Amino acid sequence: MKLGAAGLILMTLVVGWQVFGRFVLQSSPSWSEQTALLLMIWYVFLAAGAGVWERFHIRIEIFEKRLIPGTRRRLRISIHALIAVMGLVLLLFGAQLIWLVRDHVIPSLGISRAFAYIPIPVTGALIILFSIGRIRVRIAEAN
Repeated sequence: MKLGAAGLILMTLVVGWQVFGRFVLQSSPSWSEQTALLLMIWYVFLAAGAGVWERFHIRIEIFEKRLIPGTRRRLRISIHALIAVMGLVLLLFGAQLIWLVRDHVIPSLGISRAFAYIPIPVTGALIILFSIGRIRVRIAEAN
């Protein structure tokens, strides 16, 4: 969460500099737009991974609340298992995407396009880890 928040703050500063450069200095920095986009990709993905642990992801509880506690626990375990599978998809296909674009360069920054996509498999790994943690919490509730 702290890395995501730091990315959001840094992106706000970059966009602020871009606006200042454009309207006050009459010369917008060439790197600011791509830097802001890169930071946004990073903080959104990192926050999504943290959302699995913090449980601030979107869910509908109306059906879940109508179940008896044992069934509700099994449903939550199944949901976290499904979320872990989605994390595996992000991990595998994110790594593949990085590999495919590793030779492409972001012109205004002079760095590999792969750098923009590193948070995808990292977030996938975090989602898997956090989902397993949530499953362990649910299993421990039964004991």
